[in-house]
Amino acid sequence: MKPKITVVGSSNVDLILKIPRLPKPGETVLEGEFSTAQGGKGANQAVAAARAGGDVHFISRVGIDDLGKNSLTAYKKDNLNLDYCVTDDAASNGVALIFVNAKGENSIGVASGANGNLDRKQVRKAAHVIESSALVLMQLETPIESVEEAITIAAAAGVPIILNPAPARVLDDNILRSVSILTPNETETEILTGISLTSDEHIRRAAQSLLEKGVGTVIITLGARGVYAANNDTNAFIPGFTVTPVDTTGAGDIFNGALAVSVAEGKSLSEAIRFANAAAALSVTKLGAQPSAHHRDDIEHFLRTH
Repeated sequence: MKPKITVVGSSNVDLILKIPRLPKPGETVLEGEFSTAQGGKGANQAVAAARAGGDVHFISRVGIDDLGKNSLTAYKKDNLNLDYCVTDDAASNGVALIFVNAKGENSIGVASGANGNLDRKQVRKAAHVIESSALVLMQLETPIESVEEAITIAAAAGVPIILNPAPARVLDDNILRSVSILTPNETETEILTGISLTSDEHIRRAAQSLLEKGVGTVIITLGARGVYAANNDTNAFIPGFTVTPVDTTGAGDIFNGALAVSVAEGKSLSEAIRFANAAAALSVTKLGAQPSAHHRDDIEHFLRTH
């Protein structure tokens, strides 16, 4: 039986321009290739979790425009439960403008649109969905009040919480102490702790700082290097997989979606991270965020061959 995972978060449409290099201020770079894809950190993680084997309920907000309608159509194809994904009749859909260079590195600007109206009231209406979940997964592309409300509901019901603290921002300790697994990247870790990650020892210190704030497990994602994981029982660097990158957009989201499924299935932390690392590695070999989220069979095949 698939684990029930509730994702609370953003829904965007990505407008992607693949160019030889990222432009400097005031510079125009030609020879671009344009494409569009479904995106938004919340939706990316929801789709990744569904393809990795989860029964995913998505609490989000889309625009009343064609972009929003297209997003809902796409989510239905991935079998997301959209009972609490609201169409906002007063806002446009969220949009991300993404530049991707020849190395697969990206630069992103976001217009939140309907995402900015995801509030406590909407989350409370879905309380019974959160309370009956095996796990709740969240990010920070919606108003912090929606995150706080979902955390309050999940924590009160004893439901494990994975928080991907992205985009980077300072968080109140009251939020952190309710989080089961926190998954910051290096930049987000520095903002949360004030510790510059210039060495492995600094990474360890930053993770310990977050544990002391009450986080259950800290997983610092380190790109191609893999992750550093820490809790009361584990302090270890867990390597990623070597692949040739095409586009790193959404790799962190794919990692979180796959991690959520594996954790909800009761896998050990090391097994869950290895599964998530494989999903993320596969994702950077394709252009786009949601288009690069692979299905469970592909991830398991990758693990068997690497």
